Amino acid sequence: MDTRLASAFWTLRIAFGLTAFLAGLDKFLNLLTNWEQYASPLVLSVIPLSAGTLMRVAGVIEIAAGIAILVGVTRLGGYVVAAWLTLIALTLVTTGRYFDVAVRDLVMACGAFVLARLSEVRGYATNSSSVRARGLSASSV
Repeated sequence: MDTRLASAFWTLRIAFGLTAFLAGLDKFLNLLTNWEQYASPLVLSVIPLSAGTLMRVAGVIEIAAGIAILVGVTRLGGYVVAAWLTLIALTLVTTGRYFDVAVRDLVMACGAFVLARLSEVRGYATNSSSVRARGLSASSV
């Protein structure tokens, strides 16, 4: 992979891995904010969970996604984070508030999608390099 793309990949990997992990951890600690305020009344009317329990479930998912990205499962992790942030943005819109946070989450979802796509390019470049090292051309596989 071109070093310019590699630096973008690593920047996104570290940023999304740590952000997802730390945001998930904070769902249990409430140091950054009271996360329960972001729970959609519409969602809470459909699922049998309290706002606190919903946020802790979200926290577990975010911690898992963050760890996955940090340990190198960037393609799947990037897509999971992109989908998760999009879902969060949609639920925030149903609250009738926090539109600024919803927009921010959609922009972050775009970045997570880019991480996943860069992971695909990186994987293709790695596979192509190993194919060339064995004396085969990439087009022959």
